[in-house]
Amino acid sequence: MSAMKDLLEEIAKALVDNPEDVQVTEVAGEQTTVLELRVRNEDLGKVIGRQGRTARAIRTLLAAAGMKMHKRFVLEILE
Repeated sequence: MSAMKDLLEEIAKALVDNPEDVQVTEVAGEQTTVLELRVRNEDLGKVIGRQGRTARAIRTLLAAAGMKMHKRFVLEILE
């Protein structure tokens, strides 16, 4: 399942000013996998976007890709 982790990492690195500080942790469960995204505080707004639009778009991508794998992915953006 690290393909989803890599996907999230690449998307986040493209959005932020400090791509070297992007960290993605994968917490696998039976039905749901939680992907925890950590970025620098000043890059937090870029990942979340206006009114959460960017974060919602990333979650939509994860959900669409997860349907094909019959798994559910949850994005958590950590400070």
